[in-house]
Formats: sequence, structure tokens, C-alpha cells
Amino acid sequence: MGKKAKSSRKGKKAWRANIPTDDIEEFFEKSTKDALSGGSVANVSNDFLFIVDKSRDLSIKRKIEKHREKSLRSDSVLQRNAFVQPVPSSTLKRTKKKKKEALKPLPETQDNPKDSTTGLHDIWDDKGEGNAKTRKKPASSLIPAVEVEPPGCSFNPSFEAHQDSLAQAVAVEMQKSYRNELGPKPVPLTVPGETVDEEEMYFLDADDGADLDAEDLDDNNDLNLGQRPSKMKRVTRVELNRRARRKETLKVEAEAKKIEYISKEIDCLPDIMEEIAKEDEEKRRRHVRRVVARQERLKSGPPRLGKHKFEPAPLQVLLSEEISGSLRKLKGCCTLARDRYKSFEKRGILVPEAKRHRK
Repeated sequence: MGKKAKSSRKGKKAWRANIPTDDIEEFFEKSTKDALSGGSVANVSNDFLFIVDKSRDLSIKRKIEKHREKSLRSDSVLQRNAFVQPVPSSTLKRTKKKKKEALKPLPETQDNPKDSTTGLHDIWDDKGEGNAKTRKKPASSLIPAVEVEPPGCSFNPSFEAHQDSLAQAVAVEMQKSYRNELGPKPVPLTVPGETVDEEEMYFLDADDGADLDAEDLDDNNDLNLGQRPSKMKRVTRVELNRRARRKETLKVEAEAKKIEYISKEIDCLPDIMEEIAKEDEEKRRRHVRRVVARQERLKSGPPRLGKHKFEPAPLQVLLSEEISGSLRKLKGCCTLARDRYKSFEKRGILVPEAKRHRK
């Protein structure tokens, strides 16, 4: 069989045959379905489509309340018992009024964030936030978070400022070198000396024993001479009376000297008052100097927090040949992280650590 001859598409019959009718067919199908189901849903009102259920399910509510009434053994132990009085702490010094208030049982009200069944505190409740004890904030550091370096550390400083910064950096390095040179030397692990032969050791031991024996003999002779009995003289009545009179005279003289000393002290009372005032003034000045020195110390470095002391970072000063006067020619260096870390250590946020050397 041969193929069917193709008709021309330029005629009107070909146009009608090629027009798509899918959307028209879908519309007819949808309209027939709506007609069979009772009408289009878009034309129906909301009151006809939706219903508000106002009935209550009492059985489910009773089950929930019964489940809430049950509590674990651990929660029941923590419940407040009205017959058991709390024991106040022995370390806290409270007044009688505070003790009475502590012994009184707290009333369970609606505003109380604690649950009556479990005695647990609601951490998400903001009602009792104002009554809570405010914690003391730690004292802020006197050292600023970002310190401004001297003008001599700039990429294009003036000659005088640059020389001042260089002198400061040189002074720090010289102090370190002087401290290493003049500081106490460490104890050596080994002591240099000459080796002694075994034969010489025997002679040395023999000499030491002979000397010790001779010294012991001399000491024993001296002890024997000192322990010889001496004749005891008999004390007569006249000697006893003389000793008693001597004792009485010494006692009277001591009392007279004491009275004379007290009278002199009374006469010198204005001078003593002046000395006390001078001592108080000197103490006050020392206290002021100590406070100022402590503040200056806190400004220069943090308090001692750990095993190691805080070591400030070296001053970042460019040498004379490194100054180019332009940011484009400035040599880059990664000191930002180290600067922030040193700032944390200086303000007392981090504990200073020992300097680690790379192996």
C-alpha cells in the first residue's frame, strides 16, 4: 500500500483540524463533576463549608488532670513539708528578724512561680525576676580594650617621635640583658673536682678516725675535771639576813625608778602625742602611695592570675631603613591575633602562659 498523500496546510480546513481543544474539554469535565457533586465549591459560602465545634471532651480532660496529679518519687521527696522546719546555715550570720522570716512557711499563691505538686521553679517565668538577688559585677579593668600606640610606631612618623619610640624599645631590651647578666646564677648540676683513688680514700678515712678519737679523749678529761666535787660552805644566819636586806633595797630602788620613769613620761606627753600624730600621718601617706602604686600597676599589667607572670609584647617600631612613607611599600606582618591575645592577658581575661619555643 502506498503512503497517503499529504494535504496542504495552507487551507482553512487544515487550520481547523490543527487547533488544540484540551482546555475546553477540561472545562466541560470539571463542570459536569461539579454538577454531579452538588455545585462548585468556589460559589459556596464559608459557613456552609466549615463548622466550629464548641463541644467539650470531658473524658480526655479528666485523663490529663489525673496524669498531672501523679508525681515521681524524686519529685515527692523535694515537696515542701509544712511539719518540717528548714535548718538555717551555720556560716551565715543572720539577724533574729531574718531567722523568723526564714522559719515561716511561704504561702503558695498564684504569683509564686513554684509548682505546688513538684516544688520546682519555673525558669521561664519572668514575674520573680525583679526580686532575685543581683550579682555583683566584676570590677572593670583600668586598661582599655584597644590601646593606642605612641606616634613613633606609625608607618610615617616624625623624626623626634620615631627616635623616642626607638629609645623606649632599646631601653626594654637593655633591661632584659642586664637582668640576665646581673641576676642570680642557677645552681650547677655537677660540681667540678678531682677524682680520688681508692687507696687515698682509705688513708683519709684512717686520719679522720684518729683525729676524732683524740678529740673525744680531750673532752672526757675536761669533763672529769669539771665534775670534781667542791666543798660546800655553810650559810650562816647573818648571811641570810644580809641577802634579805639586799633584796628589799633592790625592790625599793626598782619601784623608785619606775615612779620616776612614769613621771618623765607624763611630762613628755605632748611630745608623745606629736610623735603619734607624725606616725599616723606617715601611715596615711604610705597608704596613699600604696594605693597609687597599685593603680599604676593595674594600668601597666594585670594582677597575678596563674603560675607565670604577664610579659608585655615588644613595641612594634620600624627601623630607620624600613620607613618608606607609603602604605603600599609597608611590609605586611600578622600581629593582629597576637595583639588581641596579649590584650586579653593584660586585662586579666586570660591566664598568662609561658612562652613556647618552636622546636
